[in-house]
Amino acid sequence: MAQYLMNVLSDGVDLANPEEEAAIDLFNERELQAKGHWVFANGLSAPSNATVVDARGQGEPVITDGPYLESKEYVIGFWLIEAEDLDVALRLATMGSKACNRKVELRPVL
Repeated sequence: MAQYLMNVLSDGVDLANPEEEAAIDLFNERELQAKGHWVFANGLSAPSNATVVDARGQGEPVITDGPYLESKEYVIGFWLIEAEDLDVALRLATMGSKACNRKVELRPVL
């Protein structure tokens, strides 16, 4: 089994509406948890709540309010899943995208 990160991408700060929440819950329960793919999932606050910490080099760390990158789209949530192979992970990412009504970026965990 390999692990994959499924980042949920959004172009706004709107959270899931009640229909999307219900579809996400159903996807989590029936496809991820019941079939052994579930590791962890959660939503994230808006990029404006981010803080970037850079402690590279010597001296005091540089702490900057705001996101690392300014972008039209950002990660609003994620799933960490386990899947037998990339084909299964892609199928789950497709189902997750449909459930949350947003784009999903799939990345293998090293």
